[in-house]
Amino acid sequence: MPVARAATLDPTTPATASTTPLFDLPYMPVEKRALPAGRPREWYIAHNRRLKAMRLAIVLLDAGVWRPEQAPDRTIRLAAERVGIHPPSPVTCHMVRALMRYSR
Repeated sequence: MPVARAATLDPTTPATASTTPLFDLPYMPVEKRALPAGRPREWYIAHNRRLKAMRLAIVLLDAGVWRPEQAPDRTIRLAAERVGIHPPSPVTCHMVRALMRYSR
């Protein structure tokens, strides 16, 4: 079944029976909002790390990496580079694999 190129590049275009989007760009950043004030700095670091890990897990799942053992640090960092996310730390890579493991 041929897939129209325009449908895959514009997630706002409604899909029809003849064109189905390949993905809906879930790793694109959403509109930024201020985080709640008054929390310790460690909370903000952990929160942002979790968000980054979730975005990377979604990218890997869209790319066909279904199991944590298929995602070594190198694969996760290449995926981050491909979609324009700063390279993750080893702790974030571990969190990505944990998310993939516990989502089953």
